[in-house]
Amino acid sequence: MRRTVVLGLLVGAGATAMAAGASLQPPAADAPKVAEIEKVKDNLFMITGGGGNTAAFITQTGVVVVDTKLAGWGPAILEKIKGVTDKPITTIINTHTHGDHVGSNEFFDPSVEIVVQENTAANMAKMPALQGPEKKHALADKTYKDKLSLGSGADKVDLYYFGAAHTNGDTFVVFPALKVMHAGDVFPRKGTPLIDVNNGASGVAYPETIAKAVEGIKGVETVIPGHSAVTDWAAFVEFGEFNKEFLAATQAAKKAGKTAEQAIAEFKLPEKFSAYQMTGLKDNVTKIYAELDKK
Repeated sequence: MRRTVVLGLLVGAGATAMAAGASLQPPAADAPKVAEIEKVKDNLFMITGGGGNTAAFITQTGVVVVDTKLAGWGPAILEKIKGVTDKPITTIINTHTHGDHVGSNEFFDPSVEIVVQENTAANMAKMPALQGPEKKHALADKTYKDKLSLGSGADKVDLYYFGAAHTNGDTFVVFPALKVMHAGDVFPRKGTPLIDVNNGASGVAYPETIAKAVEGIKGVETVIPGHSAVTDWAAFVEFGEFNKEFLAATQAAKKAGKTAEQAIAEFKLPEKFSAYQMTGLKDNVTKIYAELDKK
């Protein structure tokens, strides 16, 4: 097993920019890297800013970090963690392959173990920003297929994979003792998700994958989304219903002989989803049409 790294050890502060594929437009390179930290539950914190939401779970032996934001945000993450504990970072879990979630992996010492779903490991290995021997320590050290548990008792972390959605390697990270789940970008916010077909995503499988997560993950009350404020399990369930209705509306339009452009122009969902952001409407309908054409 790799040895742990003391939090004060800063490695690779000049990390280079990550590959494209992040879910949000990255900030300007010269923008101040200001992170914020908030307590989610005992020994579990969320760090915002610089890309996807980062979780920091303080265990008896060290800190488990979920997602490392954009390149160059490692020092900001480390600073916030050092404000709540002096324990070493032992593990990084990446929920998926995008640069706003794996971008600062290379900042952390090679002794920190990186854990991902096996498809994400393959996707990360293809990222242009992670090529070369000097970037090897930013890639996965441990992978799993469907489920993996790290630690035990109050320190236990469960990783689940239920199929393609945002990518083909999305991990749901569950802290069972705290009844909390980090959903990554399968559930980024209340709105249309990014369907990254270049990394194996599926708009058709998306609602089914969430339904499997709802059925297969028990006891969660609190959810950390990929890019928005901490919410509850009911919001995650509702997001699954949103995607189910989105797919059904798209399928119905195609079955009626409408073009993708017509489907987009006439698109309607139940009133309960009126507050959802629909910025990805055109992109998602177009991708689902293309996926349905292949079936």
